Amino acid sequence: MPKWKKIAHVIYQCSYHIIWTPKYRYRILEGDIAKMVEHKIRTVCEWEGIEILELNIRKDHVHMVATMPPRMSISEAMGIIKGKTAIALFKGHTNLKEKPYWGNHFWSRGYCVTTIGMYEEKIRRYVKYQEDREKQEDNNSKDYGLFESSDS
Repeated sequence: MPKWKKIAHVIYQCSYHIIWTPKYRYRILEGDIAKMVEHKIRTVCEWEGIEILELNIRKDHVHMVATMPPRMSISEAMGIIKGKTAIALFKGHTNLKEKPYWGNHFWSRGYCVTTIGMYEEKIRRYVKYQEDREKQEDNNSKDYGLFESSDS
């Protein structure tokens, strides 16, 4: 069951599943960069009153399940999160401004968002265990030499 929040004159439950990618979907969100992105996302969300329920940083995209107060629009929240993380990344990793990367743009312009209602727990599990599922699918799809030619 969803957890209800309360602020002055409002009781709400606004949960969202948001997905966004680096520009050109470069597979760069790993190591120090992924740690910096996660830290900055958590810091910005705390400042803005956004509660992160699940956060999963993949090499080429970010999944976040979060609740936010109804006074804040999704586009406003994403603008703040993407803007602050990009600024921090460019300050900490100046090589990202060079080609073949982005100039002054780290994140792609858009994002995917869906509201979460009755299936919150199911979506949270999907985000949390997505990495395990992808590893399992990669292992299952490996070529085990079934189609190699043999010179017998």
